[in-house]
Amino acid sequence: MDLWGLIVFAVVGLIAGFIARALVPGPDPMGWLGTMVLGIVGSFVGGTLAALIFGGTLTLSAAGIIGSVIGAIIVLLIWRAMGGRRGVVA
Repeated sequence: MDLWGLIVFAVVGLIAGFIARALVPGPDPMGWLGTMVLGIVGSFVGGTLAALIFGGTLTLSAAGIIGSVIGAIIVLLIWRAMGGRRGVVA
């Protein structure tokens, strides 16, 4: 993957993470970098789920924007169920 591919992947991850955070109500104390990581991890989760549901090779692959948003929502809900950033004192 070239540099432009990585930049596009990071921007799509940021957009997917932002949409997921907007669709799932509740406080999420993370900045733009955390939102980007959420979207990137969600992209891999969405790509894996798409391979499981629609058939195909089960490899670690990125999904499109819709799959990324769905995966990011799943990752965000799992993050909240695990307690998020416990132990952080403000």
